[in-house]
This record gives sequence, C-alpha cells and structure tokens, in this order.
Amino acid sequence: MKTLIFTGGGSGGHVMPALTILKKINANHLYDVHYIGGINSIERELVRDYKLTYHPIHTGKLRRYLSVENFKDTMRVFLGLVDSFKILWSFKRKNTLLFSTGGFVSVPVVIAAKLQGKKVFIHEQTSRVGLANKICSFFADKVFISFEDSFKYFDESKTFFSGYPLREECYLDHIQPVIINGRTLNNETMPILFVTGGGNGAQLINKLIEKNFKELTEKYIIVHQVGKNFVHEYSHLKHPHYIPLPFVGPEMIDLFKLATVTVSRSGAGTVCELIAVGKKSLFIPLKIAQKNEQFFNALEAHKKLGSLIIEEKELTDETFLAALKEIGLNNSIKRLKIQNGLDYLIKEIEANI
Repeated sequence: MKTLIFTGGGSGGHVMPALTILKKINANHLYDVHYIGGINSIERELVRDYKLTYHPIHTGKLRRYLSVENFKDTMRVFLGLVDSFKILWSFKRKNTLLFSTGGFVSVPVVIAAKLQGKKVFIHEQTSRVGLANKICSFFADKVFISFEDSFKYFDESKTFFSGYPLREECYLDHIQPVIINGRTLNNETMPILFVTGGGNGAQLINKLIEKNFKELTEKYIIVHQVGKNFVHEYSHLKHPHYIPLPFVGPEMIDLFKLATVTVSRSGAGTVCELIAVGKKSLFIPLKIAQKNEQFFNALEAHKKLGSLIIEEKELTDETFLAALKEIGLNNSIKRLKIQNGLDYLIKEIEANI
C-alpha cells in the first residue's frame, strides 16, 4: 500500500487544510496515512477522529527576532529532526509522499524526508510566506500556493498555483438548513450578522459587538462565535436577536452563505472560504500576525469581491457601523471562477505517490 504522510501544525490554520485533503483522498482507504506533529500541539487533538497513525515529535518555535528562547528551541528543533528521521526511516522511499502544510512543526520533518530521498510537497496557505515554509521550500520537490501573489517568495520553477483546499460545500449553491440552539435561521426574516473571531474568539471583535449591541440587535439577528473562553461572559446578553456560541462547526459554510454580513479576522482559510462562497464581508485583520499577513489575505477578498477591511488602528464604533452600512442589507452571493484547490492537490498527490 502507498504511504501518505502529512505534517504541519502549531495552529489550526496549518492543520485544517491537511485534514480537508486527507478526508477526501482517503475516503476509500487506498493509502496508509500517517501524521507527524508535536507532542502537545493542537494537531494531535484535531486528528484524533481520523483513521490514521499519529507520530509525536519534539518541536521548537522559529523566530525572526533575537530571544533567549531561540537557543532552547534550536535544541528542540534538533531533537525533532532526530525524531523525524527515526519515524520516516521505517517507510520505503518509493511510494511514500510527505505533504506539509507549514508551521514550525513541519521543518524537521521536511528536512528529514528530503535527506532520506522521499518526495516532499508543501502548501502555503497565506498570501505572505511564513518562515517555516520558506525554509521548507528549499527541501521541497513542489511548492503549492493559495494566492498567485505568493509566487515571488519561492523558486518559480517548482511553484504551482493550486488555490486553497476548501470544503466542497463552498462551491454548492444550495444552502442547507442552519439550525442553532433549535432555531432554523433560514426561516428568519431579519438580516443575519455573523461575527467570528475563530474558534478561540477575538476579544477586540467581541467588545465591539457588546459596545454596539443595542443598535445592532435592532437591525440584525446576530450569530456571534465568541470563542470557548468567552461564552460565559457573553451569555448574559439576553436578547431574541442575539445568539452567542463558543464554536461553529460544520454549518459554518452555510452560515457564510446565509448571513447578510460576516465580520471576521482574516486568516487564510476564512478569506478563501468567503471568496469561494462569493460573499462580500468585513475583515478586521489581526494586527500582530506575522508580516501583517492577515491584511494581505483580506486584500485578496477586497480585490475579488469588494470586501471591506478595517485595520485595528482605524477601528472605531463609527468606522465599524459605517462599513456595515456600506455593505448593505442586500449582500447577495456573487460566484467567481475560483480554482478548486482541493481537487488540484489531490490530483497532484495521486499522480506522484
């Protein structure tokens, strides 16, 4: 049986693309699938429900700035390289492919795979390359990018525009029933405002909704993914037009389609999903993101759909409410010709493993 090994992690943004590919490519269990990740990293938790073998390794964070922690993490990266070398040694070079989705956990795995002569593919999700993938690109056989603007960061002779591997629901016109707390949102007559700061929430965005609560609930039914750490804090805001949630699961894509306006951070996955759905939205990029990558991610949605961006330094109650007004209450779906990154990457894997 052919062996497909995934690596990538440190954040959910690096793990979810791998799991999206894994779920579809191994639907018929044609591959021996493995995942190499950190001992205590988020990827270990996220892959738990998938039928694969998880191999934990030591990991160390890569930094572009001087820090006393760099010495400790250099040692951890070296231990991770030793761990990876031992794990990968048990797989035959032929018919084995390593697919990396980035994050600091991926660096020792990619290097070890290359030293053993195994085929290595990497995928960059963001519009600005992270340090881990920049390092990994020197050892990769092929580099795949989500945004065409990212070509300039890699060796173009081995770099290919694949697009982001999105769930297939993004491309479907039909909207499945969105039922939250027993309430079917598809039947509501008021516009829906979907607010999300991701699974962990974004306190800045949460506070923005709280400060403008009265005005917003007069105009919208608000579905607010506040994050698991903030749900108790926002549950006291009792109102028939307000639904606070710790986490939004499989209904996320249909909620994007259904909502009149989505307000969110601009991680690569969220931006690409909203572009594929074809819905103009409002992005508030995370200020401390590496290389201001969230701003440039959001800029892609602005170019393609006219989505609005408010940087944190410009965010006020006035600019926020004005942006919602500009998007309007008749924000319909505008389908674009978007390359299906999931199908593209699966074809590449199947042709090269």
